[in-house]
Amino acid sequence: MTRRVRLFCFPHAGAGTSCFARWQDELRDIAEIIPVLLPGRGSRVREPRVTAAEPLLALLMEQLEPLLDRPFMLYGHSLGGYVAHAFAQAVAASGLGAPEHVVLGAVLPPHRPSPLLPPSPALVSDEELVERLAAHEMLPPGVLAGPAAGIWRRSTLPVLRDDLRLAEALRVCGTGPLPGPVLAIAGTEDTVAPAAWVAEWQRYASAGFTMRTVPGGHLFVRERLLPVLLREEIDRLASGFRCGSSTN
Repeated sequence: MTRRVRLFCFPHAGAGTSCFARWQDELRDIAEIIPVLLPGRGSRVREPRVTAAEPLLALLMEQLEPLLDRPFMLYGHSLGGYVAHAFAQAVAASGLGAPEHVVLGAVLPPHRPSPLLPPSPALVSDEELVERLAAHEMLPPGVLAGPAAGIWRRSTLPVLRDDLRLAEALRVCGTGPLPGPVLAIAGTEDTVAPAAWVAEWQRYASAGFTMRTVPGGHLFVRERLLPVLLREEIDRLASGFRCGSSTN
């Protein structure tokens, strides 16, 4: 990789792209960070949210295809990992090449349903959904009571519900192998995507697989250690690609 790699970043359920805000400063010499904002949040809040795989991939291909003109990598966290998996397959199927690397953070492989995903996410009640999120410490402080609770339930809970529907749709159809090497990252205290299960992404990684763990729970994407790890991996992988080797 002689030019700076483009690193497309897909966020977790209910999130915008703020969790990747500092990555450009920390990785700018080796990667161009491109956070991918999904419809229905942030500056795209007026766009309808997407809950099915096919329309999501059509939107992503339209938005990102012009940026696939140089080496690129994908990082997806939780829901974003399913998005990265599906997008990598769509890019390869379209003949546009494959990512240099797919990095999957805090996401279970498709054959393992997430404890956050009920069988029918669209039908589960708000209370049951909140209970599932609370059981895995996925709720920000103050949203179960107090003045912020009502605002959170009106503004964020519907986005989370639709994102969980999207995650389940992507999980169900994400049975094929990933084009390009895979790096899977798990938090040591993550009860949603435990490291032992995250490691099972290896069966989808015919081009090479690496597993790493970092301190923290499911949302370790917010911590400073992750971009440090990514820097190490990008440097190591760049050397491997120059030597014509793969990562195992």
